[in-house]
Amino acid sequence: MKPSDLAKPFVLSYPAYVPGRPIEDVARDMGLDPSGVVKMASNENPFGPSPMAVLAARRAMDQAQLYPDGGCHALKERLARHHGLSPGQFVIGNGSNEVIEFLGHVFLNPGDEVVMGLPEFVVYKLVAILFGAKPVEVPLVAFRNDLGALARAITPRTKLVVVATPNNPTGTANSEAELLDFVRSLPGSVICVVDEAYSDFADRPPDIRPLIREGRNVIGLRTFSKVYGLASLRVGYGYAGAELAALLDRVRQPFNVNAIAQAAAVAALDDLKFAQSCVLETRKGLRRLEAGFAALGLEFVPSQANFILARVGDGKRVFEALQRRGVIVRPVDNYGLPEWIRVTAGTAEQNERLLTELAAAVR
Repeated sequence: MKPSDLAKPFVLSYPAYVPGRPIEDVARDMGLDPSGVVKMASNENPFGPSPMAVLAARRAMDQAQLYPDGGCHALKERLARHHGLSPGQFVIGNGSNEVIEFLGHVFLNPGDEVVMGLPEFVVYKLVAILFGAKPVEVPLVAFRNDLGALARAITPRTKLVVVATPNNPTGTANSEAELLDFVRSLPGSVICVVDEAYSDFADRPPDIRPLIREGRNVIGLRTFSKVYGLASLRVGYGYAGAELAALLDRVRQPFNVNAIAQAAAVAALDDLKFAQSCVLETRKGLRRLEAGFAALGLEFVPSQANFILARVGDGKRVFEALQRRGVIVRPVDNYGLPEWIRVTAGTAEQNERLLTELAAAVR
């Protein structure tokens, strides 16, 4: 028998996650010099990694022969001080994506439901399918999570409801008041997952710690990939009540987060000047992109993240045209937005390059 004959049936039709294209691939396919290609597709930090994190990572390499701290104790201690919580309220993952998978391991059975927005980060849907649960997708309203509609979609089969704020791929956010009211209205049988991957860039990000202190079934997800510039090291975390965090910790693989990533993450939390500068420059970049899109007569969605949606007509055609010009953006037809592209805010020079090339591409 072939391996495919032995596989679980759902695997044969399991949708694949499609990442942004690497600079080297685009340069090779288009016959371009890699040094002249600009990547504005994957919501990475264009200002590089935290300098303090880089130094800590280099020091950690001196002990690369040793296994990492399996409990991530130093990182949990530093996160506890950062958030004003206790170390036992954190679970550390190989990126916050892995924490989403932990939630599936612990809570999802075949036939359960996971309520989420549409469009929203595709990994929520992938994890639901992976565990035999049903993704229940609720359309966004004005590109923003409709919390009332999410609440109405909850049934006795619902185990998880996901709210991404700011949302990917739209960049829109929900207010603290409406989010807290939403979570407090949920039945005790439902866990609310609040994905805060882009919250550092938001003007007024919601604070869910009051919900945690009330004993609500809620977990916040954060990542070091964005504002701290550590995407290649894959380290993220969830924070929740101690019982919920401990359950997720039970299903972690041993040494799931390497020692270099742990050391870099601890140091990054102390690099306040770098993080603040990245946020400030990103917001400036978004305003410049908004002005540039407006000058080109393009509709856009004001963003609270480090990326922005622009309506360009035929998103795939414009994406390909920009690639030929050495600028990589993200087409979002797989999110049901075929007329749009998603653009990561870059450096001032990258933003100007994008707008120049986009003007030619949309013509």
